[in-house]
Amino acid sequence: MQLTPGQRLRSAVSEAEVIVIRAPAGDIDLTCAGAPMIPFDQEPGDARASADAPALLIGKRYSDDEGTLELLCTRAGAGPLATGSGELTVKAAKPLPASD
Repeated sequence: MQLTPGQRLRSAVSEAEVIVIRAPAGDIDLTCAGAPMIPFDQEPGDARASADAPALLIGKRYSDDEGTLELLCTRAGAGPLATGSGELTVKAAKPLPASD
């Protein structure tokens, strides 16, 4: 799937929804809970993620190890988010400089 910044996606097997913040050029095999992500306007199927799947957290940013793909979770649901190269992790906040 070709991703573009601002694009809204949803999981086909859970309630999770994301917005693309940063995307690399080319096709990306993006999955959530083991199923491919679908466009926001497409209805999800009947399949459901397992109850013990790790949850995506609303308001958190998820990125790949290289920092070329970044997603913002807008609705919590079962995860994890992954690409062909591995699982996406929660992006840590940048530390603020110490004030004197």
